[in-house]
Amino acid sequence: MEEQVYCYPNEVINQFGSKKILNYFNVTKKDKKILRELAVQKAEIANLQIHSNKIDLWKKLNSLKQTRPLIWINEIPWHEMNVDDELSLKTETAFAKFLETRIRRTIYCWKHIPVDMVVEPNIICYLVTNNTGFGLSEKVNIASTDINSDIVSREFSPQIQNEVDVEKIKDPKITYDKEKTDEKFLTMLDLFDGILNVEKKGIPGFWFSPWDELIRWWGVQEALTDLMLRPKFVHKVIGRLTDAYLGMLNQYENKNLLSLNNKNFRIGSGGLGYTDDLPQKDFNPEKVRTYDLWGCGAAQIFSDVSPDMHYEFTLQYEIKWMKKFGLNYYGCCEPLDRKIEMLKKVPRLKKISISPWTDIDKAIEEMKGEFVISWKPNPAIFTENSWHPEHLKMLLTKTIRKFKGCNVEIIMKDISTVKYEPRRLWDWAKIAMEVVEDSKIL
Repeated sequence: MEEQVYCYPNEVINQFGSKKILNYFNVTKKDKKILRELAVQKAEIANLQIHSNKIDLWKKLNSLKQTRPLIWINEIPWHEMNVDDELSLKTETAFAKFLETRIRRTIYCWKHIPVDMVVEPNIICYLVTNNTGFGLSEKVNIASTDINSDIVSREFSPQIQNEVDVEKIKDPKITYDKEKTDEKFLTMLDLFDGILNVEKKGIPGFWFSPWDELIRWWGVQEALTDLMLRPKFVHKVIGRLTDAYLGMLNQYENKNLLSLNNKNFRIGSGGLGYTDDLPQKDFNPEKVRTYDLWGCGAAQIFSDVSPDMHYEFTLQYEIKWMKKFGLNYYGCCEPLDRKIEMLKKVPRLKKISISPWTDIDKAIEEMKGEFVISWKPNPAIFTENSWHPEHLKMLLTKTIRKFKGCNVEIIMKDISTVKYEPRRLWDWAKIAMEVVEDSKIL
């Protein structure tokens, strides 16, 4: 093993005391050289003025001020995207590979699919926390069509079948590993000193969709059938899991393990969280509260459930969570055009997901002027045997014209494949930006 390199500035050592620094991360001289060279590239990108302009656009959008639709791309099939070794890892140790992956993907996105992404001159060191979980893990059969992809089909084996099984849902216990956090932070300071700002941060928000958990333990068909056959049992289960989630959230807040997400962080299943509406006016930077953050909720399995049943069996429980947050986002893949009136019960709701299976015209009618429309184009376009950019531009233009006078973010996500042709996604990004920046269209 190559010699490990640690050259911490004296002021940093003094900050953390004189105790012996434990070497959890095994960064070598070679790895450090590679990471610093990549960090220089990221810093050069981050220093461009365009990022300040993009931040202003996101702030306007998230405050319901008029601006063109903003575009963001996420959930990319990275195993299909490598071109000319741009994503090939050169480091050798696990933590270095983790950091290298983060930076290489940022540089790649900026080069090929920048749309309205923002690159800041920083790298985040997240607090090391441990979560014991809810006491259940999925028992599942998996089917895959591509051994290189993490996109798979799942068949779940039910573990929640009767009243006794409700007690299987445990209360998570949250702990903070200060020693390992300090070691990670010092390691990253050494790696990126003078190039990128290393920012220590806690948990920048949560994905809250309790039914995503429940169907893994209950089974999809079984859970939906029980909405009709055993409604009291369903309430008992979702109530128990909601209480466990809220207990977990309180621990993160009480232990001071939260971090603001009103900057370059994804919110819910949508775009970036830049806003001047958070944190709250009485914000104390030494004690971040859930009320200073964006929150979210979703119930994808309720796609074909009526608004009344949606409220009864999930939204009323999700509201217990979302009322704790300063602003909220709702939805993911479930069509919500018939449920906008119901969603107005969510406190401080700002954005609603409009999935590919939504009636866009109805959603615009219900949402215009009141919410950000978080539109998700259908990623199935990338799976076609032949690729026709001209047809793509026509489809995007036709839909985006409908959004005149609306507050819209366009989120291309859930991209399971581009048929091993990365240029398809590059083309989509370029064409989408051309359309939203064409004043004749909007």
